[in-house]
Amino acid sequence: MKKAILALADGTIFEGRALGFEGETSGEVVFNTAMTGYQEILTDPSYKGQMVVMTCSHLGNYGIAHEDFESRRIWAEGFIVREATRYPSNWRAFQSLHDYLVHYRVVGIEGIDTRFLTRHLREVGSQAGVISQLDLNSSRLVEKAQAVPAMAGRDLVSQVTCAVPYTWKEGTGDWPPPTPNGPGSTEAGRDRSFRVIVYDFGVKQNILRRLIDVGCDLTVVPASTSAETIRSMNPDGLVLSNGPGDPQGASYAIPHVQDLIGWRPILGICLGHQILGLSIGLSTYKLKFGHHGANHPVMDLRSQKVEITSQNHNFAVGSPDVPQIRKREAALFQTQWGPFRQTHVSLNDECLEGMEALEVPVLAVQYHPEASPGPHDSAYVFDQFVRMMEKHDA
Repeated sequence: MKKAILALADGTIFEGRALGFEGETSGEVVFNTAMTGYQEILTDPSYKGQMVVMTCSHLGNYGIAHEDFESRRIWAEGFIVREATRYPSNWRAFQSLHDYLVHYRVVGIEGIDTRFLTRHLREVGSQAGVISQLDLNSSRLVEKAQAVPAMAGRDLVSQVTCAVPYTWKEGTGDWPPPTPNGPGSTEAGRDRSFRVIVYDFGVKQNILRRLIDVGCDLTVVPASTSAETIRSMNPDGLVLSNGPGDPQGASYAIPHVQDLIGWRPILGICLGHQILGLSIGLSTYKLKFGHHGANHPVMDLRSQKVEITSQNHNFAVGSPDVPQIRKREAALFQTQWGPFRQTHVSLNDECLEGMEALEVPVLAVQYHPEASPGPHDSAYVFDQFVRMMEKHDA
């Protein structure tokens, strides 16, 4: 196989084999600890600007399936694995991982020590890198890596958001089964669906599917949509979606969110959680190597229950130097809309993983309750959002 090189900005070099499209690519190198779900990871718009290292040693064995996309295309800038099979075995698969990367012109590398690379990123932090199958001059590649723009402050949302509003109708199908007497069921007394507007900061399709599952009628709008336009659409609730990079790069959304807080129930997810945090006066900061994987333990501070969650974020709400937000108790912080409280905390590094308002209908989580890939411990968040709309509608 053709040779390929991964060069990091700190001068670390990895020599391996070419995977995917023949070319050269660059981005911030991050690692993901999920055992499965590479197709969902590659098509998650939150990975725009990043090259993903998979810690699982063997990838591609179940190929690519039509049902597992999270968006219309691959958004990750590059893919880094220990070994990728060219011959998948799965009745659902229509294409191999290698051919899928070629189709979307995504450059990858395999055959490197991804355990060493992961440990290196944990020690020094996420950093810029270049994968090349064309230029095999290590010194020149390091210089290219050092010239890659930093993630902080970049507006990546505008590159992944939809261009025009659209409606979404598809649910998850027959699984998971509907909850008897749960939100959206006729037994619960619901005789209509709730109209929900989803701000597309880079939304995953499984968020939309889960909202359909709990009985919502969805319209997805671009990230720059004004509060005036949202008010004219008269929805029952709003969702601020996930998305890539630094929330401060999408600061144009903040005044619109501020105008809508308290008007209708709001659910924020991942980047939406961070944009909501900035909107109520909190700060955000960059994590050393981020949270990327399907096995992150989070504690619900209201019940002391621990959930295993799917996560994908390099930034977090609050400051690492503010103990009242980081300690494991339901800390309160005052805003112009009344008090908010921390509801969830990471058990790995104690960063803020969820919050809710006490006087207005606002709920936000840093993790991904829709999973895909990952466990479904946190799927109840969508039910909580529906209950907020039910209460507000009463």
